[in-house]
Amino acid sequence: MTVGSISEIISKAREEISSSKAFGYLTKLFDDGVFTEIGAFAKSDDTYAEAVAAHGTVNGMEVYAFAQNTDYAGGAMSKAQAAKIKKLYDLALKSGEPVVAFYDSTGGRLSQGTDLLAAYGDILKYSNNLSGVVPQISVIVGKCFGTQALIAECADIVVMTKNAQLSLETNGEKSSAEENSQKGNAHIIAENADEAVQKVRALIEILPSNNLSSACVAYDEISAEGVPVYDTKPSQVIFDIADTESAVEIQADYGKAVRTVLATVNGVTVGLLSAEGDIDGKSSSKAARFVRFCDAFSIPVITFIDAEKFCCIKSAAKLTSAYAEATTAKITFITGNAFGSVYIALAGTGAAADMTFAWTNASVSALTPEAETIIMLGDDFGGRLKNTSDPKAERERVIQEYKNENLTAFKAAENGYVEDVIEPENTRDKLISALDMLGNKRVTTLPKKHNNIYI
Repeated sequence: MTVGSISEIISKAREEISSSKAFGYLTKLFDDGVFTEIGAFAKSDDTYAEAVAAHGTVNGMEVYAFAQNTDYAGGAMSKAQAAKIKKLYDLALKSGEPVVAFYDSTGGRLSQGTDLLAAYGDILKYSNNLSGVVPQISVIVGKCFGTQALIAECADIVVMTKNAQLSLETNGEKSSAEENSQKGNAHIIAENADEAVQKVRALIEILPSNNLSSACVAYDEISAEGVPVYDTKPSQVIFDIADTESAVEIQADYGKAVRTVLATVNGVTVGLLSAEGDIDGKSSSKAARFVRFCDAFSIPVITFIDAEKFCCIKSAAKLTSAYAEATTAKITFITGNAFGSVYIALAGTGAAADMTFAWTNASVSALTPEAETIIMLGDDFGGRLKNTSDPKAERERVIQEYKNENLTAFKAAENGYVEDVIEPENTRDKLISALDMLGNKRVTTLPKKHNNIYI
């Protein structure tokens, strides 16, 4: 075979592969559409391997990515595809760089039998080894069923287009983007593949490359809205406090008592979390996962609380464990109520919060105001209700009076439960100062494999 004929074969092969949708996803992901392929001409049976793997830059950050190629066997998993993905994972682990995976596949090459099982198992193992070492982002742009759905869901963040399908069931039952978003399986929903790529690029821009590096810090053209009023809800404060257009919400349709946002504040990447109202089980689990993700990559966790109680013991225990175990910087703002276990788990000693601030209108209590009032006033409480024509109204008045006098932010500060009492409009400035102070936080923990509270 002559040099000329070899060149022609290579040129034809490149033209064939580069015309695929998978190649197009990577072109849109990487800066200027430039990347280096990994295992470019690897064969699977009589066709090229069913995925394109590559390395390049995203907003100047080094990133590995692969995209399943439906042009070959419908993107079905095979030994050859698994080998390319494992090679990519291995390189990402060695270099400490994020992995982005585009999923669009009809399933697996069943003709490969037990070799296919081994291929799936290897990918799951490699992905697990990367977890907590480098950020992993799954992008579901087509069908993703069975074991591949399990692999995709093991990523830190799952982005899903509205017309994609994700399910452990191979028939695709209950696999829509809407259903997966409501279940918490899909963390971000995009209209189409182009929007999904843009959301991934936005995430890569603010995330650290690995667990040993810091996220990018950029101070140019940074601005944010103020927090001008006392009654601003925590779920809105987390967006107001962030640098303009930097906020990316995670799991917006799941566990709505909690909102979780990745953003920058004065150029520093942070995880912003709001807890509002009664915190149900889904919200607690969502918050716990978010805190653990932030902690894995030393992203400061900034919590805003206006909540009175947990509704699920098991999930609340998961959340308490996540906060207690996290060694990243933890800063809490009490914007309204923080009672009992909510204060202890998210703001107090149980959360091991580094700094806790309270707005001037905040209320902090070891119990609910009603319970504490009854206990502290004792017989006097019942006596007041007997000497009135409207016991119900008097009960509410006494509780409110006790709350206003004894459960204020200033009382909490006097007792050392909060570092400072601030006006709402000073929240961003106070946060920036706290982030500067905790920028070099280091914590040494006892040697252990992991705690035993399942997240």
